[in-house]
Amino acid sequence: MTTSHTLNVHFWLKRTSIRRDGTFPIYARIWIDSKAIDISTKETILEKHWCSKTCRARIRTNNARYINDLLDNINSGIKRSYRELRGEGRVITALAVKERYLGKDKAVLTCRDLIGYHKENEFQKLAAGTVKNYSATEKYLMRFIKKQFKSDDVYLAQIDYSFIVKFEHYLRTCRPLQKSRPLNNNGIMKHMERLQKFMTVAFKHGWIKAHPFALYELRFEEFDCPYLEQFELDAMAAIHLPNKSMCLVRDVFVFSCYTGLCYIEVRNLNRKDIVQGVDGEEWIKVRRQKSNTPVRLPLLDEAKSILDKYADHPSMDNDYTLLRMFSDQKTNQYLKRIAKLCHIEKNLTFHVARHTFATTIALLNDVPIETVSKMLGHTKLSTTQKYARVIEKKISKDMMQLRTKLKDNSSKGLEGKKTAYDHLKIV
Repeated sequence: MTTSHTLNVHFWLKRTSIRRDGTFPIYARIWIDSKAIDISTKETILEKHWCSKTCRARIRTNNARYINDLLDNINSGIKRSYRELRGEGRVITALAVKERYLGKDKAVLTCRDLIGYHKENEFQKLAAGTVKNYSATEKYLMRFIKKQFKSDDVYLAQIDYSFIVKFEHYLRTCRPLQKSRPLNNNGIMKHMERLQKFMTVAFKHGWIKAHPFALYELRFEEFDCPYLEQFELDAMAAIHLPNKSMCLVRDVFVFSCYTGLCYIEVRNLNRKDIVQGVDGEEWIKVRRQKSNTPVRLPLLDEAKSILDKYADHPSMDNDYTLLRMFSDQKTNQYLKRIAKLCHIEKNLTFHVARHTFATTIALLNDVPIETVSKMLGHTKLSTTQKYARVIEKKISKDMMQLRTKLKDNSSKGLEGKKTAYDHLKIV
């Protein structure tokens, strides 16, 4: 069944953009179902030479035939673009007609077309690590299509709810890309989330008529990231390590534990990011890598001592970054070796430092969660609650304070009763 649309094209003068010679630019306005979009004709005309009723140049005007022929050709071209889109069964919008007329809508008909479009137009907005993850999703998707459809590609119209459900099942049963990294539920959901983003791009551009994820729900499991307790952090900071590389990794990890900065923020930390705070002390002033949220936090002595240790590192060659950093993969490999030497039986990654800051350094030392949220650069308090768990030690500490307070109140009450009783005896 072909959906009918109302198409209208008319030309108008953009009177807010007068040129030096007194002319106004002529624009074409495309109307599709009461929604409009404009296209510049690249031509200009004096207002007195323009007929508002016919939306053309007045006949007796110099150059009128050239301008009117041009506008007629544009009108024909827009209507031809509209007919082409209808013939292809595409979703018709004013933007879709405009892009077809201007030759900007490369035919995005298949899954590979969509992935190629995403690489060309979206990858430059993403971090390198995120781009790498999209590549993994693409490999799984192409494997699934090969197995399910016996083909190297499928049309976008074939990607429906059934396709989505089957792809999830495939991810749960297929051989992982790396034997050492099997897919768990959250890893599978991340691949589904990336496919969802692909399809959202297709839906927004009108390349598909319905979003296949409309009835699908991503089901992430809560993951309780480990953190170091104070004695473990102290042990790591004090242990003698066999080589300089391990010492460097240990030091930047401990620095993160006392600042809450993530890997990329520590790697990019620059001399200009250390500023004087409202208290006259040194503060860190950066922007969160993920959300671009501004973050300001005092530079604790433990973190400052590490910067002092590497004070000779910043130079013009490294853009005055404060600490040398290995790749995140190599850093995490070193951290696992360091954890064994410290007898820490936890899966140590650099992200553990951020959780350590929130939980051990901040929350357990009675820093309010609202303050922790600000220092971590979170835009939602609920995000911070995942980092700063109210753990047993905190509960024990709070209840100990409550127990002491109740005892004090009870003692004061008994003393008051005794005084009143003694007064009655005297009377």
